[in-house]
Amino acid sequence: MGAFKAEIRYPLEPDLDNAQRRKQYMSKIFLFLFYLLLFFTIQNSVFADTKLVLLLDWFINPDHGPIIIADKKGYFKNNNLSVEIIPPANPADPPKMVAAGKADIAISYQPDLHLQVHQGLPVVRIGTLVATPLNCLLVLEDGPIKTIADLRNSKIGYSIPGIQEALVYGLLKNANINKNEVELINVNWSLSPSLMSGQVDAVIGAFRNFELNQMTIEGIKGKCFYPEEEGVPPYDELIFIVNNKMINNKILNNFLFAIEKATQFIVNHPEESWKIFSNTSKELNTKLNKMAWYDTIPRLALRPSALDTKRYIRFEKFLLSQGLIKNILPIKLMAIELPYEFYEE
Repeated sequence: MGAFKAEIRYPLEPDLDNAQRRKQYMSKIFLFLFYLLLFFTIQNSVFADTKLVLLLDWFINPDHGPIIIADKKGYFKNNNLSVEIIPPANPADPPKMVAAGKADIAISYQPDLHLQVHQGLPVVRIGTLVATPLNCLLVLEDGPIKTIADLRNSKIGYSIPGIQEALVYGLLKNANINKNEVELINVNWSLSPSLMSGQVDAVIGAFRNFELNQMTIEGIKGKCFYPEEEGVPPYDELIFIVNNKMINNKILNNFLFAIEKATQFIVNHPEESWKIFSNTSKELNTKLNKMAWYDTIPRLALRPSALDTKRYIRFEKFLLSQGLIKNILPIKLMAIELPYEFYEE
């Protein structure tokens, strides 16, 4: 008999019918599409613009020029930002809304910020929009008030108790006039009308870039006494504030860089920037706004991120001398300068 040869056979993969093959193929396609969609979702989340809600201090006007230019020139977009710009229904609301987490950034005033922080509002300054006072004591050029000393026995109109009264008393003290030698009258927001009608001899709270021009348009010449020249420490008129919890948000530096770029454009191209601003809406294209535009440019903060701590210390001391605060707080509680490493490319 011949030798027996055993043939070893290995088990083969069973044949798949067409239905099973289609099922496997579709599963692979599904997984590919799923991971492709996941990839683009991640990419979009990384590169999508961050939305910020910005509350203005008042209706849109030339004081807000850098904000409007940053929006229209695409500087916000270039810094990965989508900024919703909202004028307030009540000018007193923006700091409160930021403190409550209902907005990301608000425009406020340095003098007001001091009082807000002393009152416990959790807000802090991160940048400056207008770096000089705009507030002034406004009188009629041909009226009886030729110097601050002439305010003795006069009537002075104001809109907001507290800060505006402190500014008046600072002016009076510098001229050796007692508080009881003048009469303060709350004229609400009717500043220049109450002055032009003779209701008062002077008004505090008038902005040198607006009310003075408004009177000129109406054919009445006014004169401004500047608080920073009459015994009141200089201060930043308009500042950007955020909730204390937000100061580590890297996108804030992107916002300030966009504002800085817009400010540089305005300074370098005042006429072109005015055209961009005034074409934003027909309500902005007025004679008053055009006059205010050019008067505001020299007062814009060229370095919005920079902080002058001494300016805040001096104003704290001024408020203390006026009895509006009880003690001096550390400046870091009310104003900070964001470090560069917070910039988000």
